Amino acid sequence: MLREVPIATALITHPACLGHDPGDYHPECPDRLRAVLRALEQESFANLLREAAPRATVEQLALVHPADYVEAILAILPEGEERVALDADTAMSAGSAEAALRAAGGAIAGVDAVMEGWARNAFVAVRPPGHHAEPARPCGFCLFNNAAVAALHARARWGLTRVAVVDFDVHHGNGTQAMFGPDPNLFYGSSHQFPCYPGTGHPSERGVADNIVNITLAPGSDGVAFRRGWEGTI
Repeated sequence: MLREVPIATALITHPACLGHDPGDYHPECPDRLRAVLRALEQESFANLLREAAPRATVEQLALVHPADYVEAILAILPEGEERVALDADTAMSAGSAEAALRAAGGAIAGVDAVMEGWARNAFVAVRPPGHHAEPARPCGFCLFNNAAVAALHARARWGLTRVAVVDFDVHHGNGTQAMFGPDPNLFYGSSHQFPCYPGTGHPSERGVADNIVNITLAPGSDGVAFRRGWEGTI
């Protein structure tokens, strides 16, 4: 007998994600998440199943990142208004480690919500973001690669053998591609502006089994070009 699939979407977020503050005038600021959550308070979103993002464990993060890298990031605990710069774009504040645990944990919870059958899909509203974080290097505002952690959790807990991540950010997810490229059972598809930061994501980058597909879009490309890339290639 087929299980009835719920129509509800799970919204997974946590106030701790607002505590990650890279500094004044930084484009990846807490107000980005506040704006999303404010929009989702509208009546048309009343049926969302609202859940708090749990903390990811070191073991869950270590599915993607070396454990010593995870522990090194979590050990960075600035005090007060202090910030620690990890590279030219990426910084941590007093609340960053907790926010990063909740962000990755929220992505994991989204997988679990769907696999447990109580939500049809999940929208995970968290920060810091993830797709630039490489296995052992923070990058482009990102500390842990949330989507990759969720993908490998789907494999480890639920036994899924083939997992796809699709990415429509204006920037290429170099970190996700670095993690997925060597594994033929992981697929990464991305559309992104090119040339643009971080300079990766050329269509010639294909992975070990044509499991990487990159669509480059010129600056100013319209919806027609975007749809052509997704419908015709990815």
